[in-house]
Amino acid sequence: MRRILLASALVSPLLFSAAALATPPATDAASASSARTLSTGIKPAQVLSSTDITLSSFAQGAAPQNAAIVLSLNVDENGKAQDVQVIKSANHLLDEPVAAAVRQFRFRPTLLDNKAVASDMTLTVFVQH
Repeated sequence: MRRILLASALVSPLLFSAAALATPPATDAASASSARTLSTGIKPAQVLSSTDITLSSFAQGAAPQNAAIVLSLNVDENGKAQDVQVIKSANHLLDEPVAAAVRQFRFRPTLLDNKAVASDMTLTVFVQH
């Protein structure tokens, strides 16, 4: 068993060397056609403007002090909120008014290589009274 492992260990570097020699060398024409562009990076979406959240008196009374509501949304290329969904609720009476207000927010869209792209984001809204 040891002889078989030793023989395969001695032969395997020869096979890899032969494979490397059989590969054709890269030419300048081939490397020029596969040029890669450099990325300028990603700038995440940001809230540019927000609206006031109007709550009924009943919802205000039921809201805990400094309630935090976590929302999931998609910011499109134009900076508008799409597919707003409540992930974590402080009180079910706050969910719809907060989601409706966030739909009216305006965002700077995510920039990828200085081009606006749609992106998902998580937003936490604090309701204070």
